[in-house]
Amino acid sequence: MALSDAVCRHAKPAPKLRKLSDGGGLQLWVQPGGARLWRLAYRFGGKQKVLALGAYPATSLADARQAREDAKRLLATGLDPSQERKRTAQSRDTFRIIAEEYVAKLKREGRAETTIVKVNWLLDFAYPSLGNHPITEIKPIEVLDVLRTIEARGRHETARRLRSTIGSVFRYAVATVRAESDPTILLRGALTQPVVKPRAAVTEPEPVGGLLRAIDHFDGQPSIRMALQLMALLFPRPGELRLSEWTEFDLRAGVWSIPPHRMKMRRCHRVPLSTQAVEILRALHKITGSGTLLFPSIRSDEQPISDNTMNATLRRLGYSSDEMTAHGFRATASTLLNESGKWHPDAIERQLAHVESNDVRRAYARAEFWDERVRMMQWWADHLDGLRLRVGCCRSRGHRVKLTASSFRTP
Repeated sequence: MALSDAVCRHAKPAPKLRKLSDGGGLQLWVQPGGARLWRLAYRFGGKQKVLALGAYPATSLADARQAREDAKRLLATGLDPSQERKRTAQSRDTFRIIAEEYVAKLKREGRAETTIVKVNWLLDFAYPSLGNHPITEIKPIEVLDVLRTIEARGRHETARRLRSTIGSVFRYAVATVRAESDPTILLRGALTQPVVKPRAAVTEPEPVGGLLRAIDHFDGQPSIRMALQLMALLFPRPGELRLSEWTEFDLRAGVWSIPPHRMKMRRCHRVPLSTQAVEILRALHKITGSGTLLFPSIRSDEQPISDNTMNATLRRLGYSSDEMTAHGFRATASTLLNESGKWHPDAIERQLAHVESNDVRRAYARAEFWDERVRMMQWWADHLDGLRLRVGCCRSRGHRVKLTASSFRTP
């Protein structure tokens, strides 16, 4: 007897599985726990098979009957409905589709735009070979072939990062029940280990003074000179300063509050401003204060300077990429502040916005060390002034120029 919607709606569970037939192999299975599931019993190749058609009421009686007719049409052409469904599902669950879902998830989680760009850049290396393949059919050797192609170009770090990113896509597929395992786990140790090269930085006192004098005498765009001066005084990550907005600064209170979305660890970070930093910011405000950004691009007030602008300026001043980088100001400050012996190491780490790697210690080490950091940042600015005034050499456009204390120029 054919089923009706009322029969389906009021079907009661029993201690054992109940099977209510609608004819033509279509059945409503009423589980002891109360779930009602559509199943289609059919024969293919001499074997009895069962095809899942969904759960009632999400899949209505009419939907289940339509699915039964679709399955019958496939059987009439000699195709197995179960295999065809699997093939269709695989065509939807390609590596590219799941990777794009994974990137969308990162965006929903509020990951930094630079992180999203980097992930997409890495995935572009994988798409030509893996993009259109069903994710369940991708083997470790296929992933390794992609990685070795990059490795053959000498880009060992890129290959390592791509392996990690591909692994993240597979783990997302596992979590969403569209893959059974992550093949990149089997590739650990298969790639050439990249040689870790720390970012170049000047960390000896006298050369630091020479660097500061070279920056002070930069004859290019004043705002870029000020950006490098602030990098030395405040030692943020370059992107944190490059993307900074005027609303983040309270010059009266002497505080720069960096919002979480621009911080590496997604936590608001406060930076005490020394009197020297405030003086530079007031001078900068006369140049760019009418807009939103502290350091707008020369092409558009709505876009910041590029991430290479400060490094390019250091190259103009005669510092090669093996000598100094914009990020290197963090190493400069960390080294000299620790060597001074005046400040608690945790206060220095907190000012650098570093996060304790030990989970237990991180749970308890929540102190801001704010008062000490305020004193430390003013001491650091005064210390840099002292280094700057030492007689020495600065570099400008690749040439060494003799300077004296009277050569110092404020912004």
